[in-house]
Amino acid sequence: MTELIPGLPEEIALECLLRLHYTTHRVASQVCKLWRPVLQSRGFYYQRKQNGLTHKAACLIQAVQDQNGSSQPKPIGPPKYGVSIFDSVNGSWDRVDPVPAYPDGLPLFCQVTSSEGKLFLLGGWDPVKYEPLSQVFAYEFTTRQWRRGKDMPENRSFFAVGELNGRIIIAGGHDENKNALKTAWVYDVIQDEWTELPQMSQERDECEGVVIGSEFWVVSGYRTDSQGGFEGSAESIELGASKWKRVEGAWKANQCPRSSLGVGNDEQLFSWAESDSALKVGASVVHLGEKTFVSGSAHEGGPQGFFLVDGQNGKWEKLNATGEFCGFVQSGCCVEL
Repeated sequence: MTELIPGLPEEIALECLLRLHYTTHRVASQVCKLWRPVLQSRGFYYQRKQNGLTHKAACLIQAVQDQNGSSQPKPIGPPKYGVSIFDSVNGSWDRVDPVPAYPDGLPLFCQVTSSEGKLFLLGGWDPVKYEPLSQVFAYEFTTRQWRRGKDMPENRSFFAVGELNGRIIIAGGHDENKNALKTAWVYDVIQDEWTELPQMSQERDECEGVVIGSEFWVVSGYRTDSQGGFEGSAESIELGASKWKRVEGAWKANQCPRSSLGVGNDEQLFSWAESDSALKVGASVVHLGEKTFVSGSAHEGGPQGFFLVDGQNGKWEKLNATGEFCGFVQSGCCVEL
């Protein structure tokens, strides 16, 4: 009779495996043939989550730095970006291996979200040709490998993205001709299929997405004929609904919501860029449950600051990010590992 761990009952052995830190799963899956299918199964992740053994980490699209904290190479053209991981439990930083199709840097302005314990990169611009992309890539933390997902149905950039119940929603942004979009799609991460959603009431370029309760919100953005004229309105939808709900005055007009959007305890929207002088330029936010990861600079060209904040108005803890993890954070998402 084969056993997961010799001499231990099956349920006790499984409890031991469930308590392994996610960073050990790749090595642990090579210990024996019995462990590999267990560690890489969807049920194993669900059981870890159900038992409270997962925790929230911030996945960041961050400018690549060398060990001394300077950009490599010296900036000629746009900076190169990679995926950094900040573990809010032990305060550690890590770097995800590059996407094989883009070994020298991620697509520019790609969007990032997570679902089912996996990381998803969507769209952006080709870093060489500067053309919009429809590609989707998924990163599996257990195997530490990227795989190609089904392409988005349309090329789009600067769109809103979010995740609800194992499905990723995209909306707005602009196409390859820089026409603002009001179309929206939902991606089933298990079936690897896209389904079109109802269109929003208007075009929304450079909008921001956020999940509030059971609804996906698309905040602000602007129309094709009003470049940079950010709207104060927002729209929300529940999966399965036939129409978006429009909300006027949800956001401060003429203010870009991208990467800095916050949701207060009263579910009112606010900008983290206005919460502290250290975040005046390039504020980026990742909500990690009770805490929020925030980054930004006090002035143009200034050093990046990194903080963990309790709630909206709670204590600010300055984080120690040195060397290769000092770069500008373009965007990020929370992943439960």
